[in-house]
Amino acid sequence: MKIALLPVVFSAISVRAFLPTRPSPATQYFRYGPRLATASLSQAAGAAVSKAPVFDEVCETTGVTLTRFMNEVATLNPDLKELTTLFGAIDTACKAISNLVKRSQLPSSDTLGLEGTLNVQGEDQKKLDVITNDLLKRALRFTGRLGVLASEEEDVPVDLLRSGLHNRGSEILIEEGEKYVAVFDPLDGSSNVDAGIPTGTIIGVYEHDESCNTNLECTPEECTEQEAQCLANTLQPGTNLVAAAYCLYSSSTFFALTLGNGVYIFTLDETIGEFILSKPSVQIPESSSIYSFNEAKLEMWDEPMRKTVNSWREGTGKSGKIFSSRYIGSMVGDVHRTLLYGGVFGYPADNENPIGKLRLLYEAAPMSFIMEQAGGISTTGMQRVMEIQPLMVHQRVPVIMGSKNDVLEVIDAYTAASNE
Repeated sequence: MKIALLPVVFSAISVRAFLPTRPSPATQYFRYGPRLATASLSQAAGAAVSKAPVFDEVCETTGVTLTRFMNEVATLNPDLKELTTLFGAIDTACKAISNLVKRSQLPSSDTLGLEGTLNVQGEDQKKLDVITNDLLKRALRFTGRLGVLASEEEDVPVDLLRSGLHNRGSEILIEEGEKYVAVFDPLDGSSNVDAGIPTGTIIGVYEHDESCNTNLECTPEECTEQEAQCLANTLQPGTNLVAAAYCLYSSSTFFALTLGNGVYIFTLDETIGEFILSKPSVQIPESSSIYSFNEAKLEMWDEPMRKTVNSWREGTGKSGKIFSSRYIGSMVGDVHRTLLYGGVFGYPADNENPIGKLRLLYEAAPMSFIMEQAGGISTTGMQRVMEIQPLMVHQRVPVIMGSKNDVLEVIDAYTAASNE
């Protein structure tokens, strides 16, 4: 059965009916204080362990292709078999986007510059934003595994199997019976692509709630509530993620993946056209001396964030080390380096972006899942990012993630501020 959802029918009341109550600011502060943070992370780890897939030595062997890796996972975990098809499509899409990005500097490519339109967030769309968004939709469309899709470049969630790729106006389509919901940022850092700076693709995969049923005989009021419940398929917290991945287009093309049992990084071998496992079971160092922030906005941050970064710059933080600054301006590039070398990546709230800059659903949550699976922490300063319930598809949040001991300094600063 297929239903059409019109965005204009969603009232704030009807959507909130299907969402948990949002904690007060005071609750958020204490929820991630030093002691409760440990408890929260332990509970999260416990939940992850209960759902974590089984891996064997094949999954830990460098040189294994992504295809072989996923086939092994599916053999060991039959309930994840459908993910093999889904990630086969994502694998292909990342290779295609990598080639587009590499060729974008050629005069004949005609892929640089602005598309001439704005996305739903009022941002100028780069040509590559639109091209890569359509490419991912085409790759995922015929997998037969997706119920709903949400992207940075889409005004509203769309159904891939039946909606086609042409303009459907303001209609949202949801197809019942499919297993997964995919969210993605097709080209993170696209504002830098004209200069050849590293860019990336971020992907999150949730389970599709099969309780999204509709009654064609429903009254208008009943239909509105049912539609809001189906939209909630997309509006899921990061704790519901089944898988998350990113592709980094840089000196090499990297594919980082978590299925809830650690982080595995693959590198594209262009001679054979396959992603090869190069870094199994990635663990971020617990402490570091690197931070990755846009320091031009330092004076616009709130006091806890500003004091913590200043202490790192001056060597008066808990580690006593003077931190170095490394900032690319592309989340995927900055987080990839942070995973490998340790440190803290952040885009805090500021005077211009009081609720944060990064999008929760398809940037912050998937990357937080990856960071936590590598042994790091991801927080807003007051709340674990993975636990935030999205209220809208393009909701923004502050994000600070990275090495455990360094991020705990940020959390401690916010906790102390809340106690004053």
